[in-house]
Amino acid sequence: MFGMSHDAYLLLDAVVTVIGLIILITKFKLHPFISLTIAAAFLGLTSGMPIGTIIKAFQDGFGGVLGFVGIILALGTMLGKMMAESGGADQIAQTLIRAFGKDKVQWAMMFAAFLVGIPLFFEIGFVLLIPLVFIVARRTGVSIIKIGIPLLAGLSAVHGLVPPHPGPLLAIGVFGADIGKTILYGLIVALPTAIIAGPIFGTFIAKHIPGHPNQELVDQLARENDDSATLPSFSITLITVLLPVFLMLLKTFADVALPDGHFFRTWMDMIGHPISALLLALLLSLYTFGHKQGIGSQQMLKWLDASLAPTAAIILIIGAGGGFKQMLVTSGVGDVIGHMAVSAQISPILLAWLVAAVIRIATGSATVATITGAGIVVPVVGMIPGVNRELLVLATGAGSLILSHVNDAGFWLVKQYFNMTVAETFKTWTAMETILSVVALGFILLLSLFV
Repeated sequence: MFGMSHDAYLLLDAVVTVIGLIILITKFKLHPFISLTIAAAFLGLTSGMPIGTIIKAFQDGFGGVLGFVGIILALGTMLGKMMAESGGADQIAQTLIRAFGKDKVQWAMMFAAFLVGIPLFFEIGFVLLIPLVFIVARRTGVSIIKIGIPLLAGLSAVHGLVPPHPGPLLAIGVFGADIGKTILYGLIVALPTAIIAGPIFGTFIAKHIPGHPNQELVDQLARENDDSATLPSFSITLITVLLPVFLMLLKTFADVALPDGHFFRTWMDMIGHPISALLLALLLSLYTFGHKQGIGSQQMLKWLDASLAPTAAIILIIGAGGGFKQMLVTSGVGDVIGHMAVSAQISPILLAWLVAAVIRIATGSATVATITGAGIVVPVVGMIPGVNRELLVLATGAGSLILSHVNDAGFWLVKQYFNMTVAETFKTWTAMETILSVVALGFILLLSLFV
């Protein structure tokens, strides 16, 4: 190749592929699943891999990711649906609003989003909690932005930083990090980050952009459920939703405290695995959010069925992302990038954040950014001893949140519900996501001094 070294050629190939992927998603509006599959095939063919290996690598990457994340996504979505339909999410929000009082309602919204967001996808959590924003705004007379931004910050922070969310889970799988530690560090980073980007920034920006809710949406969504006797109790809701997090943390503590092969530790490794933890929580929710609430099995079956439909596209995108990641690794592109990063002496944490941030800004998808970013950065881990894998997961997640703009579905979701112009959405939502990303990076770098 014109006297070009093989390494330089591979690197150029990767750059061209990622740019091509971005163009397919943005300009040609091709579905990310198809785009990622094409990008993976292109990279395999142009990097000189044997034809037989290309398809195999893609299949292995696809299956490897979905063997873990696909199952968790399904279980988490079902758990979230049970919480939503039974009124558990409503109960958490109402309890917190009562506890914080009307003058601190923006703090209540952030904590509600933080708790409810743990088993939920961002979009699902958003649609679930947005009626609350409308109800609270109407009851308290507080501006919709002042209440809404903290809610979005709480949801977004757990979505990007705390397993069992698909982003962090993907990165855990790729980097081989410990799930309990990642949850622990993720919570340590996510909470102060959400506070700064949420209630603090929200209160400031609401003075300039109060926002005016869409009246049709308010009438449709803000049905007030005053009969809280029919809702599951606050403590039962909290126990059900936080059970998977508790079990995963317990597994980590057992791993740290007990010797290898210890009876309790072996069992905790089984029960605290994300798949079993979420399955147990889901089974518990069928009782606490279902039978105990007098909901019949037929109705629950309908809910669970309905909850899975929206995740199909996401599951396929994640799988194709896994295939693309595998192609980066098998073709040797990953190693080249790894060597470059090592010789440039850039901190792996900063690198993970940067790569994810660039892909996120370009494609608009946090999920694509996380998996591609992790795939590109993972070879560095092998070359630099003593990199904290859990913090790499968080850095990738933080990078994937930055600068949500017109190519991100979330941007339009927020714009429509809050009835803002594009410029106002930039000043509120885009600014908040960017603050989240940068502040989280700061806390991760700070944490890296101690762990």
